[in-house]
Amino acid sequence: MRDIKDLLRRQNQIIDTTGWAVTHVLPTDDGPHTTAPFAYTVGLTAHDYPELITAGLPPEVAHSLLNNLARRVYDKAGRFTHGQRISDLIADYDAIIIDGSPTDELLPGMAINRYGRDQIRLQQMVWPDPQGRFPWDNGYSFDPQVQPLIAQL
Repeated sequence: MRDIKDLLRRQNQIIDTTGWAVTHVLPTDDGPHTTAPFAYTVGLTAHDYPELITAGLPPEVAHSLLNNLARRVYDKAGRFTHGQRISDLIADYDAIIIDGSPTDELLPGMAINRYGRDQIRLQQMVWPDPQGRFPWDNGYSFDPQVQPLIAQL
């Protein structure tokens, strides 16, 4: 139980300092049937912003991208809309924001525990394949399990 208390204490410190924290969920052999690693913010809900989530990226990449987006929201009061293209986040590629709800594959548990499931709004940063195609595009080069989605565009 000490580990979760330490995690929550550290998360509270980060949220108090920054306004949000990034949490990672990495698949394990003995864990839930998560198909892809994912990361999400915790803390934006308290400021009436959706929490941000992304899936299928290495933790350090996901962390950096979510921090970039969260700064735009928290520090600059930016708002993202469903289907919005973001051209200045990933070098040489666009990302797209989609609105949706938690799913079995993308469940922001720490945010839900903190604020309650009915309070959580989610926006997912979706990244393209090397040809610039997204999971809903014909010819997307990755298996759908690589980047599960909270909704379709």
